[in-house]
Amino acid sequence: MAKAFGALAAAVLTLACALPAQADKLDDIIASGTLRCAVVLDFPPMGSRDASNNPIGFDVDYCNDLAKALGVKAEIVETPFPDRIPALVSGRVDVGVASTSDTLERAKTAGFTIPYFAFKMVVLTKDGIGIKDYADLKGKKTGSVSGTFEAIALEKDVKAWGAGTTFRGYQTQADVFLALAQGQIEATVVTSTVAAAIVKEGKYKGLMMGGDAPYDIDYVALIALRQEQGLINYLNLFINQQVRTGRYKALYDKWIGLGSAPDLTVPGVYR
Repeated sequence: MAKAFGALAAAVLTLACALPAQADKLDDIIASGTLRCAVVLDFPPMGSRDASNNPIGFDVDYCNDLAKALGVKAEIVETPFPDRIPALVSGRVDVGVASTSDTLERAKTAGFTIPYFAFKMVVLTKDGIGIKDYADLKGKKTGSVSGTFEAIALEKDVKAWGAGTTFRGYQTQADVFLALAQGQIEATVVTSTVAAAIVKEGKYKGLMMGGDAPYDIDYVALIALRQEQGLINYLNLFINQQVRTGRYKALYDKWIGLGSAPDLTVPGVYR
């Protein structure tokens, strides 16, 4: 029996040695010396460009923090909202630090971390149109960035409201702001952070907030390839440490500064 067991153990050891070592994405990133982050750069204050065309924003700093923790260089890859998961799946980026809502449909393709930020939604409209709250959108021309959390919710309500209310999808947030400023649409729904930033900036004249949108809080996550559990585990721990070290609050105060940083826990779920 002992002899047979020894032979079996030797065979297993031989087989294990013959199999190639399987490095995961986390190892690949560290070995490459570069972390490529998909970041949306027309979504201030999460991501935008400064006067010198350099990427700036909460998500940009978050990517830089992650790269520093990994001991590698950060590479910001400008990625429009609709291209976030395709960029990941095609291998153009390693992770998405791109305010990606953690929907179950998206999770069929990409791997999601615990939330790293949370958004409240508001109506953004133009002065003089008469929109003071969400109910006033009935009968109006609306639009949003196709495929986003707020676009899906808004389009659903537009269909329920029926005749007289329209919805149009756009490729980028900048396209939505321009359409609103030019009168192609009369309102959109965006995060409170974006609304505050775009109104304060004053690039698009006459834009104003028109009340809260009655949507669920939009919890957003970092994304990686679905099968890369080792990398996802690391990202989850990184988010945890960003919060408990106070870095999350510092970034919020730097880029948003609207009251307290959002609670990333879901009652009864994330604790």
